[in-house]
Amino acid sequence: MRTILVIAHPGHELRVHGWLETTRPEVWVLTDGSGHTGRSRIASTTRVLAAAGAAPGPVYGQMTDVDLYNAVLNLEHRPFTSIVDQLAQAVLRDDVECIAGDAEEGYNPAHDICRLVINAATDLVELRTDKRIPSYDFTLVGAPQRGADEHRAHALWLDLDDAAFARKLSAAHNYPELQAEVESALSVTDAANFRLEYLRLVDSHTRAPFAGRPFYEEYGERQVQAGHYSHVLRYREHMLPLAAALTAHVRRNS
Repeated sequence: MRTILVIAHPGHELRVHGWLETTRPEVWVLTDGSGHTGRSRIASTTRVLAAAGAAPGPVYGQMTDVDLYNAVLNLEHRPFTSIVDQLAQAVLRDDVECIAGDAEEGYNPAHDICRLVINAATDLVELRTDKRIPSYDFTLVGAPQRGADEHRAHALWLDLDDAAFARKLSAAHNYPELQAEVESALSVTDAANFRLEYLRLVDSHTRAPFAGRPFYEEYGERQVQAGHYSHVLRYREHMLPLAAALTAHVRRNS
């Protein structure tokens, strides 16, 4: 199966490491994962992909997290519509049969933007060809199977054998920039939970607006207070206009 994996940050591929080894997708990464530190972690993801037999895609960490943050704050939507166009073109050119990527969880704006971009690209392909490309998401917060029952019938499940699970844990423990996150995840959630990989089928047509206040607004306020950023990225002021711009772009170019 010809597949594409689209993730916001380097390291997200670790959540679906077994699926990565099985499907060997082309991997698109929106940012270099540098956050406010300025230290890219794209090289670590390149090593993970090489070991798994996957390949980097044409969008691969060229944007810093600060670049993404500022573009959304300033309502500069062209970088994201450009990725939508590139992704739709790649799907059509290469007869891609499946796309997977980050879930929209309200935890990190880059993760949610990644899902908006994937949804817009699959919508654009559908409008141009009348063919719906299956699109799957996976959570990045908490246990992988969180919320699984609701979507079980149409989900992709991988229960990793001992060897595949050992390779996944090894890849995570040998990703130097994410050691704190890995240790935190394994301390909160039983490591055995990460043996199961769960990818939900996404229907962008039934996507509902985010309910409540997303966590990234609260976290952004703390980052501004700490002096890492100058403004808080907010759902209604910044994310909703981006979502609307992507929808309008798809309609204009279908």
